[in-house]
Amino acid sequence: MATKLLASALRQTLNKTPTSSSLHRCLSTAAALTTAPPSQNDEAMTIKGLKISARPLYLDMQATSPVDPRVLDAMLPYYLARYGNPHSRTHLYGWESDQAVETARSQIADLIGASPKEIVFTSGATESNNISVKGVMKFYKEKKRHVVTTQTEHKCVLDSCRHLQQEGFEVTYLPVGNDGIVDLEKLRGSIRPDTGLVSVMAVNNEIGVIQPMEEIGKICREFNVPFHTDAAQALGKIPVDVDRWNVSLMSLSGHKIYGPKGVGALYMRRRPRIRVEAQMNGGGQERGIRSGTVPTPLVVGMGAACELAKKEMGYDEVRIRGLQERLLNGVRAKLDGVVVNGSVERRYAGNLNLSFAYVEGESLLMGLKDVAVSSGSACTSASLEPSYVLRALGVDEDMAHTSIRFGIGRFTTEEEIDRAVELTVQQVDKLREMSPLYEMVKEGIDIKQIQWSQH
Repeated sequence: MATKLLASALRQTLNKTPTSSSLHRCLSTAAALTTAPPSQNDEAMTIKGLKISARPLYLDMQATSPVDPRVLDAMLPYYLARYGNPHSRTHLYGWESDQAVETARSQIADLIGASPKEIVFTSGATESNNISVKGVMKFYKEKKRHVVTTQTEHKCVLDSCRHLQQEGFEVTYLPVGNDGIVDLEKLRGSIRPDTGLVSVMAVNNEIGVIQPMEEIGKICREFNVPFHTDAAQALGKIPVDVDRWNVSLMSLSGHKIYGPKGVGALYMRRRPRIRVEAQMNGGGQERGIRSGTVPTPLVVGMGAACELAKKEMGYDEVRIRGLQERLLNGVRAKLDGVVVNGSVERRYAGNLNLSFAYVEGESLLMGLKDVAVSSGSACTSASLEPSYVLRALGVDEDMAHTSIRFGIGRFTTEEEIDRAVELTVQQVDKLREMSPLYEMVKEGIDIKQIQWSQH
């Protein structure tokens, strides 16, 4: 019955005489950007107790990015017509899907300076990180029992390390400076004869800090220790070169670079060869490292996103940096007590993490319901605890609680930045008017010197 209803609906749609605008819409998803949103969005909606009159502006690009319409155009044929299993070797459907997968593999490899044979497809950077950290240590477990990482890594790396600790491995969690950068001498001093892996994130997802990857790679080469990096936030945003960085393993994600969710990749160096123990058993796809049918449409989308990133990275960088400066200067021109978390010089411009003194962070987030921002990683922002990344930087707990991460991307406009500045200033001013601490500071009282007593 459902099939008949669907067929009937399709016939009615196809039988309608198309206007030039509707025909334009049907032919290309890229045209969607030029069309007005559906009228149903004009009505107010209530989500999680909040009444929202319109869709907020999106400034949370580190959590996820919108799919570029050109990426979607590349993906659609592999949903609708070329839907074969890429592992089917006996007919055209399988052959064309396999060819599309290999093309995407080459596109990703080209962006990071690797060979297509070194790219393994996964479900995302989290899976790639798990394969890297646990897979390497379990493969070399007879001789290597020690991992070096930092306190500011993504939660999936830290949890993988804790999992290894439960199995008897040792892990050194290196501290970072106030700017979020790892101390290279401390890194050098932490490497032992039984160190099996050094894992350092290239661009931090919460504060946007860029680690000195080439210098870390040289240290790892000096001690002949495999070097893994989570480059989910770096891919397509800063130049990435696996040979200059001397990485053995690199975790990549599709949905951070205007590609689809649910797909990622793992770079695995062939010379010198790095080995891992597979974390998933099955049909032996992806050289036995990651069993399971490779999702052709998602892989094609990630490949197309990487190809676009290589062409447009320079343009995006200049434009996003200008928008970041516009946002920061706009906020600082109207508010005092605004602190940039992490290094100002060594950071990706699209990530601006700010703390606002004398303001409660959760109240600020709730007040900014017309701007989609977050207080940190999307994987941990449900917690009311202050960010572990900011605490590792030595940020005071009250300031860590007030942090807001603004994520700027390819499709962000100057109008959106100006509106975000306006709404942020309004909300911070409103909350400070209700803050007795801010009143005391304006009167010249040093609140850090006050001895608070309990009753």
